[in-house]
Amino acid sequence: MEEILNYEKLREIIADKKLFLLYILSPSCSVCKADFPKIKEIAERENIKSYKIDATKVKKAVGQLSLFSVPAVLLFYEKKEIHRQARIIDFEELKFRIEQIKLIKL
Repeated sequence: MEEILNYEKLREIIADKKLFLLYILSPSCSVCKADFPKIKEIAERENIKSYKIDATKVKKAVGQLSLFSVPAVLLFYEKKEIHRQARIIDFEELKFRIEQIKLIKL
């Protein structure tokens, strides 16, 4: 999972990538650390490009995305955010949303 280090890079990714997963975390968040491997595994299994943002380092991105808690996972498709979960991540719901996108892409 590639780390995004500034807001400009995030904007480039949104503009260039058709489908990707974005995980926002904080280094002091134990839930973020526990959820990270699960999110990474889902992205790898579903063959979706994934990125992560440290909320303490890229505050502009956090503000522009209107994030108020971590961890957060956002699914983007065709330059639009189509799914968001924050604080409590429902991994089954995330998998379901990814499957929906895969059906649309066919």
